[in-house]
Amino acid sequence: MNTTHPAGARAWALVGSVSALAGLAVGHFAAAFAAPRAAPLSALADAVIAVVPLEVSHWFIDLVGTADKPLLIAGLAIGLAVAGAVAGLAWRRSPWIGLAVLAVLGAIGAAAAVSRPGLGAGAAVPSILAAVLAALALTWWDLQSRKRTVTGRRGFLGLTAGLGAAAVAGTWWATRVGPAAIEADRDAITLPEPDVPAVEPGPVADFEQAGLSSYWTPNGEFYRIDTAITVPRIDVDDWSLRVHGMVDGERRYTMDDLLGRELIERDITLCCVSNQVGGDLVGNARWLGVSLADLLAEAGVDPGADQLVSRSSDGWTAGSPTDLVFDGRDAMIALGMNGAPLPVDHGWPARLVIPGLYGYVSATKWLTELELTTFDAYDAYWITRGWSTPRPIKTQSRIDTPRSKADSGTVVVAGVAWAQHRGISAVELRVDNGDWRQCALSDVATGDTWRQWLIEWEAEPGEHTLTVRATDGEGIPQTSEEQGVVPDGATGLHSVTVTVS
Repeated sequence: MNTTHPAGARAWALVGSVSALAGLAVGHFAAAFAAPRAAPLSALADAVIAVVPLEVSHWFIDLVGTADKPLLIAGLAIGLAVAGAVAGLAWRRSPWIGLAVLAVLGAIGAAAAVSRPGLGAGAAVPSILAAVLAALALTWWDLQSRKRTVTGRRGFLGLTAGLGAAAVAGTWWATRVGPAAIEADRDAITLPEPDVPAVEPGPVADFEQAGLSSYWTPNGEFYRIDTAITVPRIDVDDWSLRVHGMVDGERRYTMDDLLGRELIERDITLCCVSNQVGGDLVGNARWLGVSLADLLAEAGVDPGADQLVSRSSDGWTAGSPTDLVFDGRDAMIALGMNGAPLPVDHGWPARLVIPGLYGYVSATKWLTELELTTFDAYDAYWITRGWSTPRPIKTQSRIDTPRSKADSGTVVVAGVAWAQHRGISAVELRVDNGDWRQCALSDVATGDTWRQWLIEWEAEPGEHTLTVRATDGEGIPQTSEEQGVVPDGATGLHSVTVTVS
């Protein structure tokens, strides 16, 4: 074969990148029809998350917040584009070397996909397909470049880029309205009315103050923190919930089984252990589901089983104290959220909700298993990564408004406070170094939800520091001691600096 190529190195690098990205798009399109988590970027991102040191993970999350997953995906895509350029340059020197580079890339993606929990050998197909398509594209370019025609080269770039764009559009279609979509499943579910409705919080559960978080957080605004790069898309007809481990007898429940049970409705606030003081990784919703305690009791729980391990369809695990399931709190398997079936992003078709515990030890989404075991026998996902065994949610309060500026005169200062399962009995505000002043509190029905607070402040021109603190239902004030989120949740008082004009 003549190794003299009329196309230069820059052209080959560009073509290598375009070919790799087009192959990547086709790989994602193929995965969308069967196993979206097997898509090359998703599998690679999952593998990175699984092996990255805890310190690096914490540093990155602190730096970029909830943008961590999109940035990881973008970084991997850029890395693959660079690797494609390397493959193109290698191909210019020798097609066999270029093929070897693409084969390695395909093997890495395939290995990452197959290693993910819940995915079998078939998960390797999208990454292999991506590498094959990139190799075919470079083979075609090799032939076109030897013809020394600008038209042929431009045609290649146009066709390859078009193929990639079509694959991206097809992936979007497949995951929303096509064969891999699950929205049709959700639409087909009609949630029954609750057998035990939630107790209404009262006439003034929401102060309806501008800038203040509403009592119920809309589904589209509810925070989402999990390890899923690609949200699991579960066919509800094939789904079941397995209860096993230290029980008298293993049991399985389908969606029809759960919908046929007594359904309870509860207002419960969820909070992420990664929420910084004053942060927004917290929200309140009205959940519909079945009693977790009743479901477990049917299986006959061994008295020695002090840990309930819940598993997601993607292999993620959480460990909850068994005694907190049976102490009278409204622990539940939630099927609905704010009057609708669970959104896909929030755990469809079922998730765990245990009031009073941070989400990493209580709020498993895309729930498939409940195993009764012991804390000595098993460490769940985040426990192996440096976080503590279950601790109660810490008392927190937040100033929602104002945040930075205000006009002089009467200013409404408002926010929310939470101490799930203990409740909030008082909230106080301090301006600069003044005295603590009692705030008005909204109505609540239980201690499992956050509570709005509000106070009027006669603001004078200048720069002022506003600080809030709450007292829980047991009469214990929120601590001013500052602690980061690791290992069991942040502490400290939320303050904002407001410029009054």
